[in-house]
Amino acid sequence: MPFDAPSLPPFDPWRSAAVAADVALATRASASQLADRQANRLAALLRAACEQVPLYQRLYKPLLAGGRDPASLPLDTLPVLHKAELMRHFGNAVSDPAVQLGELQRFVADRSRIAEPYLGRYVVWESSGSSGEPCIYLQDAAAMAVYDALEAVRRPWQRALNPWAWNERLVFVGAIGGHFASTVSVERLRRLNPMLASRLCSVSFLQPMPALVAELNALAPAVLATYPSAAVLLAEEQMAGRLKLGLREIGTGGETLSAAMRRVVEQAFSCPVSNSYGASEFLAIAAECHHGAMHLNSDWVILEPVDAEGRPVPPGVAGHTTLLTNLANHLQPLIRFDLGDRVSVHAEPCACGSALPVIEVQGRSDDILRLGPAGRHRVQVSPLALCTVLEDEAGLFEFQLVQQGPCELSLSTNLGGEAGRALLRHGSQVLRSFLAGQGMAPVSIHCHPGQAARPGRSGKRQRIVGWR
Repeated sequence: MPFDAPSLPPFDPWRSAAVAADVALATRASASQLADRQANRLAALLRAACEQVPLYQRLYKPLLAGGRDPASLPLDTLPVLHKAELMRHFGNAVSDPAVQLGELQRFVADRSRIAEPYLGRYVVWESSGSSGEPCIYLQDAAAMAVYDALEAVRRPWQRALNPWAWNERLVFVGAIGGHFASTVSVERLRRLNPMLASRLCSVSFLQPMPALVAELNALAPAVLATYPSAAVLLAEEQMAGRLKLGLREIGTGGETLSAAMRRVVEQAFSCPVSNSYGASEFLAIAAECHHGAMHLNSDWVILEPVDAEGRPVPPGVAGHTTLLTNLANHLQPLIRFDLGDRVSVHAEPCACGSALPVIEVQGRSDDILRLGPAGRHRVQVSPLALCTVLEDEAGLFEFQLVQQGPCELSLSTNLGGEAGRALLRHGSQVLRSFLAGQGMAPVSIHCHPGQAARPGRSGKRQRIVGWR
């Protein structure tokens, strides 16, 4: 089936305005008012999933004997959905029978179609595969209206989030060669409002640092959006005098932002840093308030921290993993979806006065690699850049890369046998080529198939481990 001709990304201005008004009201709502909104939206989601989505009809059939209303099902009694199951039954996991996985995968493989609407009506995001299982997510105009409203109303860095009126340049630094949520979001805004094209830009963090610095100096942004590890590397370039940006704000997300990392970035750029938490499964899960607390958008998304056996953990305790329920997306319902992140939800309210729950996230905590012989200039590489290269160019998703010396790396994967060896051989070739392009002298890469990744300091598996 041929793809639809290029058209504008999904955007419903009337729905967006209504949702934005509701989000603004709910921002200062009481805990009981937020709970009512959540309960009503969960009931609507469960009914829609059981009426329109074959996967949920099958999963919930034993629970709906006797004509039971799906909305009456307690959330914590429902089965957990994993990425592998979602992808295995993809055609039955969406409400639109016109969606075909094979065609969708060909669409995603075409990088020239980033931010184009699939079937003329859906936004497409692909996950990075950080948990070892890449996935594809579809959003309709209704879901996008919710994400747009949460981003515009509840994040504190207003320069970046008033895109229809601001006159300062925002630059996103990240992986821009795929249908990733951040990349698609930037390009979607550019397409919806061409007047933004010169003021809203994406820059690849896969290029060598001198080229990245030169491009950023030429663009001279007022607002920078990137990942914490990339922000630290850019902060070092700013303090060295090679990067010369007069930033007013920096927004970070996608990795753990430690207090030490925040101090380095704020000191280098002399501007505030605002952090947020989002995922391909739900773009705007949480954002910081002015007190520095991370507030969950609980009126539109539910997080359940659970232990290794799937049991809920007490408030303030980080779960083994977290189950996410997206209350905005009825096209591709995600109900008790295993997110893989370790999150704790606090019972105490925030001093800012908001009733939105405060959460702490132990997200990605990969290390920056600093490669090169002692006494010589070292090449510094963001962990997300390394992950992007190994995923996109080598097809390696389940791996761990450990620096064992100044010019020595260990690359391992859980997959054993000849299949694992072949993947690692290709991965090491791709990695050597990438590092050479960064200006790195030859490195030794030792391949270890059939070797489990070791956990990081937070207990979560690290994919990139620096030399200690």
